[in-house]
Amino acid sequence: MAPLPSLLRGARGSSYPVGTLVAAALVAILALLPLGFIVGYTISTGWAETQRLIFRPRTAELLWNTVRLTGGCVLLCAVLGTGAAWLVERSTLPGRRIWHVLLVAPLAIPAFVNSYGWVSLLPGASGYLGALLIVTLSYFPLVYLPVVATLRGLDPALEETSYALGHGCLRTFVSVVLPQLRPALLGGCLLVSLHLLAEFGALQMLRFPTFTTAIYDQFQSSYNGPAANMLAAVLVLCCLLLLVAELRLRGRARYARVGAGAARPAIRLRLRGWTAPVLAGLGALIALALAVPVGSLVFWLVTGRSANVTLADLLTAAGSSLGLGAVAAVCTVVFAIPVAWLYVRHSGWPATMLERSTYFGNALPGIVVALALVTIGVHAFPALYQTTSLLIAAYVILFLPRAVVNVRAALAQAPPVLDDVAHSLGLSRTATLRRVTLPLIAPGLGAGAALVFIAVVTELTATLLLAPTGTQTLATQFWSYSDSVAYGAAAPYAAVMVVLSAPATFLLTRESTRTTRP
Repeated sequence: MAPLPSLLRGARGSSYPVGTLVAAALVAILALLPLGFIVGYTISTGWAETQRLIFRPRTAELLWNTVRLTGGCVLLCAVLGTGAAWLVERSTLPGRRIWHVLLVAPLAIPAFVNSYGWVSLLPGASGYLGALLIVTLSYFPLVYLPVVATLRGLDPALEETSYALGHGCLRTFVSVVLPQLRPALLGGCLLVSLHLLAEFGALQMLRFPTFTTAIYDQFQSSYNGPAANMLAAVLVLCCLLLLVAELRLRGRARYARVGAGAARPAIRLRLRGWTAPVLAGLGALIALALAVPVGSLVFWLVTGRSANVTLADLLTAAGSSLGLGAVAAVCTVVFAIPVAWLYVRHSGWPATMLERSTYFGNALPGIVVALALVTIGVHAFPALYQTTSLLIAAYVILFLPRAVVNVRAALAQAPPVLDDVAHSLGLSRTATLRRVTLPLIAPGLGAGAALVFIAVVTELTATLLLAPTGTQTLATQFWSYSDSVAYGAAAPYAAVMVVLSAPATFLLTRESTRTTRP
């Protein structure tokens, strides 16, 4: 066992600042709280009770629904996302830049709003097939984005060599391009899987039961803590299995190259007679993913007879969402600073472990995080139950990785020598942070805060369980009206959420089109 002083030193021999280390450790404990609670609750329940609650027909039904929906959606998203990315980057598709924006645009529409759009116009859109269609239309951009970015950065020399050897387009794609897309494709599929395990609103509206909807029903209908927690334990296990499977499938192959590769654009396949069918297929995909939900919103905004929402109601909900989003964004960024600072400025295994621990909250469904905090609040800290503080804590746990990644990237670009100069001039660590470091990393802080803010504004499951009595947000009001089939009244809230989500989606398309080849 290494002595304590050596454990408190970074990789370069510099000692960890105790205050920053303690702050980062507290943030890590907060992030791991739901996971630790589920594990501890499962152990304390005992094997006999756990076996009774887990090994029953209802659990098997939920597992089967979750597995077949996840498997089908991942397969369809992989095909649609990869195919669309290849058409944009490797074919003579007319209007490639416009198609790129349209293929990313579905991310601006939350899945539960997409589901609302379909169900309000087509009440028969339910069950497995309806759920598979709608979640696929909502999540295929999560595969498209990383694949199109990877295709844009590939060296075209390997593809040219394959063509020179007489290989056709299909064989070149399968044997040359697809292996290089493996990390991006698996990463996108992992994101789709985790989103599906966490999805509640869309599947509840489609009447397709999964673990997330069952946990919510158990909690809301009978406050059955043991049953809900055991279902949450199975859901957490599914998340961990997905993470391990993605790492194993990715393998240890190296995909990086030395140098920038060829500066010339890749050879584009001439579509010729396939141009019209390809345009029709992409047009149908965009119509299903965008035109139906947007058209539904417009229809109910114009003709909805149940729309008894006043401007004051809408402004109250929007104000609550904006206020919670702003507070959660500031808190999350503040919590991310000590973790990112320790990881960048004092690298070593303790800093790495603390930084990695903050990602577990992002891998857990919001319903699991909320359930853990509800149970802790009821039994350990009753004064915190149904308070804004507990809701903000849930937001911080869920969206901390979004802030950590951006703050870490900004700190990596801020020269540490400026800190040393400030210290040599007599500034304390706090004064150096305030007067030197924070102004340098302000863009990263802003980006992280913006991502957290958008996520909080459209968050549903944790808000439904943890929001204080009387608190009305855009998401909860939308859910209240849509759940009672008041589609016209739900439409204004959905429209405002889409408008607030649009800037983040625009930034994604703008950032990626900067590097689009002509």
